[in-house]
Amino acid sequence: MRFGRIAVFCAASVFAGTLAAPAFAQSPYDGNWHVTIVTKSGSCEPTASSMLTVADGKITAPGANVSGTIGREGLVKVSINGAYANGQLNGNAGSGKWNGASAGIPCSGRWEASRQ
Repeated sequence: MRFGRIAVFCAASVFAGTLAAPAFAQSPYDGNWHVTIVTKSGSCEPTASSMLTVADGKITAPGANVSGTIGREGLVKVSINGAYANGQLNGNAGSGKWNGASAGIPCSGRWEASRQ
């Protein structure tokens, strides 16, 4: 799996700049998020960034197969094409860990997100 896809998942706006945030958010973390992914081990790209959208606590990104949620307390759980991330949002920022693979070789690292 290419690291860019992993970035989209983590970043998924936890992280679509083209989608507007809902006028009345249904969860405290709804909106657009900029996510930066950093690889700590493995052969994935060293860093990547992406915009994701959270609506009703569900994480999406245009053109990406993203599945994830953010609980009311800010707990993040996301998957995309076999890669996974989890972590914590608090207010307008958050961070966590991710793991996946590139060409069948495991990769892992951390992510950071900020609400836009």
